[in-house]
Amino acid sequence: MFQPKNLSNCIQWLLLSVLATGAIATEAIAHKVEISGDVGGTIHLEPNDNPQAGKATLAWIALTRKGGQTIPLQQCNCQLAVYAEPRQKNAAPLLQPSLKAVTAEKYQGIPGAEIIFPKPGAYQVELKGTPKAGANFKPFQLNFDVTVAARAR
Repeated sequence: MFQPKNLSNCIQWLLLSVLATGAIATEAIAHKVEISGDVGGTIHLEPNDNPQAGKATLAWIALTRKGGQTIPLQQCNCQLAVYAEPRQKNAAPLLQPSLKAVTAEKYQGIPGAEIIFPKPGAYQVELKGTPKAGANFKPFQLNFDVTVAARAR
């Protein structure tokens, strides 16, 4: 039979476990995932998916085909555009950063770019792509909502 002291310890461990699980779940969903046709993309923004206004942010997008095969930048005619939100219909991009092949986590040669968001607020990062000769995926458009924080002082 439980004594009050043991029950208190059990409740504390249970709460700690729930909080730890919540922290892990929060980290796991920090990356944003979008799907277009047979292509999926996961965006990551350095550092820790928390870009700051006026500060260079490395953004990379892990592109995969249905089934999990990575799509490297060398197989994709990709264009990156950044729009301020709310986005007006037919709005011109605020930024069009040049893409470069980057290696991040388990991915090699995936699309990446340095982005400097001009001010805090909501943005949309859009990646469009078509297959280069010999690549086998459908044209895609992935739109990622990004919130940019004020620069830390």
